[in-house]
This record gives sequence, structure tokens and C-alpha cells, in this order.
Amino acid sequence: MNNTLTEENIKKLREELEYRMTVKRAEIAKEKAIAAAHGDRSENAEYKEACANYRENDNRIQYLLNMISTATVVDDEKFDKYALGINSKAKIKFVEDDFEDVITLVTVMDSDPENMCISIESDLGLALKGRKVGDIVEVAAPEDKYTVEILEIL
Repeated sequence: MNNTLTEENIKKLREELEYRMTVKRAEIAKEKAIAAAHGDRSENAEYKEACANYRENDNRIQYLLNMISTATVVDDEKFDKYALGINSKAKIKFVEDDFEDVITLVTVMDSDPENMCISIESDLGLALKGRKVGDIVEVAAPEDKYTVEILEIL
């Protein structure tokens, strides 16, 4: 996996992990015990749902452990203010469309493409990472290639 994350992202992941391993697991175990007390487990929808919730929670725990253990942690304060990095905001131009927009490069956890918060690990993010004002980069997207010019770092 090896996602680029900030200390704040890691803190959030650890908080969710702690919650899921303690509070959530206990809630699910209680639900499972109550459902099991209703009798035949083979036809018990409540019990089956509790088991599914347990598996879903356990899968999320494994995901969180993997994210934390494989993350590359970066200090978002130490980036060069003249080059694009985590939490950099820039005015860019999509050359082929002659369309300008403001984007913010963020970690995968903070990605919100609708609001132009672009993951630094996305095709566009990778192309822009470390670039400076005036650079023109080609973005290799899955379906097409396009060109972006960095107009200003905000």
C-alpha cells in the first residue's frame, strides 16, 4: 500500500483503530450473544447480521493496521513553499480545454475530488508533486493523457 500520510492522518487512523478494537468489538460481541440466545443459529437473521458486522469490523481493523504500518509519514510543514506538496494549493490550467481551476494536493485520506482536493497519489497529484510555477506536465490518466500548467502556488 505505502500511502503518503501526515501525522494527523495517522492519529485519526489510530483513534479509529482503538475504537474498533475496544468499543465496537464489545458492542458486536454483545449483539452476537443476544442473537445467539434466540435459538437456532442457522435460521437466525439477527445472529447472521451480527456475524457479518463482526467480519466487517475485523476487515476494517486489518485495513487500518495495514494503512498505519505501511504509511510513509510526511511533515506537511517542511515542504518547499515554491513547489507543490501535501496541503499545497495551486491555480492550474488544463491546457487542452483552456480551463483554469484551483486545486489542493492532499493525502488519500483527505481526498475530495468534487471540491478539488486531489490526492497526491492520484494521476494528477503524482504529476504535480514537487513541481513549480510555470511547469507544464503531462498527466497519464487511465483513459487519456492531458496537459496541465501550474500558474500559481497559493
